Amino acid sequence: MKQKPFLLLLALCCCTVLYGQHPVAGVIRDARSGQPLAGATVSRLDSVYTLSADSAGRFRLFIPDGVALRIAVAGYETVQIIPKGTVSLTIELQPLDKEIEGVVISGTMKAVRRSESPVAVEVYTPQFLKKNPAPSLFESLQNVNGVRPQLNCSVCNTGDIHINGLEGPYTMIAIDGMPVMSSLASVYGLFGIPAQLIERVEIVKGPASGLYGAEAIGGFINIITKSPDKAPAFTADILTTSWKEHSLDAGIKFKPAKQINSLLGVHYYNDQAREDRNKDRFTDVALQHRVSVFNKLRVVRKHNREASIAGRFFYEDRWGGDMRWSKRFRGTDSIYGESIYTSRWELFGGYQLPVYEKLTISFSATGHKQHSYYGNTPYTATQQNGFFQLTWDKKKGEKHSWLLGTAVRLNKYDDNSTATRDTLTGLNRPDKAVLPGLFIQDEWQLNKKQLLLLGIRADYHPVHKSIFTPRLAWKWKWKETQVIRLNAGSGFRVVNLFTEEHAALTGARAVEIQEALLPEKSYNINLTYSWLYQRKKLVLQTEFAAWYSRFSNQIIPDYDTDPGKIIYKNLDGSARSKGITVNLDVKYRRRLSVLAGITFLQMEKKTVNDQGHIIRVTPVLTEKWSGTWTISYTLPATGWTFDYTGNIYGPMRLPLGSVYDPRPAFSPVWSLQNIQCTRKMNTVLECFAGIKNLLNWTPAKNIPFLIARTEDPFDKQLQYDTDGKIRVTPENPYGLSFDPSYMYAPNQGIRLFAGIRLRVH
Repeated sequence: MKQKPFLLLLALCCCTVLYGQHPVAGVIRDARSGQPLAGATVSRLDSVYTLSADSAGRFRLFIPDGVALRIAVAGYETVQIIPKGTVSLTIELQPLDKEIEGVVISGTMKAVRRSESPVAVEVYTPQFLKKNPAPSLFESLQNVNGVRPQLNCSVCNTGDIHINGLEGPYTMIAIDGMPVMSSLASVYGLFGIPAQLIERVEIVKGPASGLYGAEAIGGFINIITKSPDKAPAFTADILTTSWKEHSLDAGIKFKPAKQINSLLGVHYYNDQAREDRNKDRFTDVALQHRVSVFNKLRVVRKHNREASIAGRFFYEDRWGGDMRWSKRFRGTDSIYGESIYTSRWELFGGYQLPVYEKLTISFSATGHKQHSYYGNTPYTATQQNGFFQLTWDKKKGEKHSWLLGTAVRLNKYDDNSTATRDTLTGLNRPDKAVLPGLFIQDEWQLNKKQLLLLGIRADYHPVHKSIFTPRLAWKWKWKETQVIRLNAGSGFRVVNLFTEEHAALTGARAVEIQEALLPEKSYNINLTYSWLYQRKKLVLQTEFAAWYSRFSNQIIPDYDTDPGKIIYKNLDGSARSKGITVNLDVKYRRRLSVLAGITFLQMEKKTVNDQGHIIRVTPVLTEKWSGTWTISYTLPATGWTFDYTGNIYGPMRLPLGSVYDPRPAFSPVWSLQNIQCTRKMNTVLECFAGIKNLLNWTPAKNIPFLIARTEDPFDKQLQYDTDGKIRVTPENPYGLSFDPSYMYAPNQGIRLFAGIRLRVH
């Protein structure tokens, strides 16, 4: 009996020799950071046998002579090798800047392969964001085709994200699929997220209200954070620039309990250097002091059921204005400054119920408090939002996959403006609303090549009553490497203009609301064609998209009727947005990487005047075309990587202050370009340095002035006609008031930057 184990081992060895099999072991790592790639898939191409690398990226298996192995992991190039004999391998995978084949959730609220999603989803990895390092995700998105960070004030530098020309409030921001819901999310939702915690960023262009509700009328940005199970033990990014900007992102993983994994992230940003290089006596860049803390907990459960909760706290002290300003002038009318104190907290998570069916409870809650002075004009606001959602993911036969859900949203908003004041009694009345909703969608597999998605959502608003938003998506896998997607749907948005229009807060123009504002609605159709070509060491992916959107009840601030006012009302007519976009993604020999794109768009609002004539107007701050590029070259043997990134924008109409305003009515063609070199020192340390804004371009060049009347920011010296309009005088030859809204691009010139990255595995 004692000889049986020996005989069994001998028999196995004989079988191995007989069939020519030999053991192969190895470790799989990131080619740039050296980080082990846990869960990487190792497949034998002669069979269906597949295994996954362990938490240290290691694997071991037996293969016959001459059989190839395929190693793949989402976000990295796939490689094939033919091991010779008994070997121990070290396999380094090159990260993709833009994921070709990853898992996405934003299009259908389900985890699916990107190529299988009926909704076109763009995915950007941390490797892409590192090409042009920035202290916030807001700035990092400037190299995404069709996405533009827009600064709305040349004094305080607050801004929002434009997708295909639509302003920030038309885009919903989410973290891990949970909406960070508030009108201010488009401004602050992308600031202060520790870069060390970002797994990927998913972007859906076009309305997603049929699945996510209000605010997702023009697009959806979903920030997916890393799972505490797979994150490195410790990470840190330190960045500094010649303009004396300093930022730190750090992340650490720990286990507070046996079945709980935690990931803690900290973001810190400090810019206290006053710069006035355009000599207008005002700061070129708002000074900022920002801190953000993020923590994510994940509970290990049976059957890999989801249970996670995460929270973030954000605080920022920001000001811009007269170079002589200090905090003692806050709120006074002697020296002008715009000072904004912002505190914000967010809590979100998900829990899969312990039942046979896949039922998941998700929630998010946010609180936002802002205490600001725009000169001597105060703006104090508080906003609380809650969101609760129950979804049922149900497979029905071989061809139907259902998603049914119910959601409820709670909004409360209060400020010191006319937005929450009863015009008759003068009493303060905070805006409160409860919005319940139901949605259902069916993914119908028509055949092996075609997938049809049908969905509808119904929301109930206490003022606007029932709002229905249907959606349709069709995917045709024409060939194995070619996919056509057709998406159509509608969206809606309930407007709170005071949290969305910075110009309404500056006091530069009088605000006039001419009617009770109705919810905006949109109808959209989007056609996308993608083609993937792979041959030997070349990977090429192209994507072409065309879209058309029509808006009704749209609220567009009117700067033209009266230069001294901003007039808000629902559009008596319609607004349209249409365009095409092309993306090109090339990888060659794991060395050269090119990601480039161009977008052409046309936006206009159409109304009929009293004489019955059709009036077409292009909204301000909307470019007609734009382009982006990222070119990288890596020398694996030496550890060096070189990146050249940039964007270029066509002319856009700008808000003038009067008919005599000498500033150009349209912006010039402008471009921001950057270079970076990175050296991977070892598996722990990486150093990088470069130059931002190589052309030293700013919007203040070649114009008389950027900010109107900085010598009289409180309008004390203005003279008015009998009808209340500003009078043209020798001291004010252009008939202007103080106005910082003439802003379309960063007012920050060329600068050097350098930093280090640490990864402890």
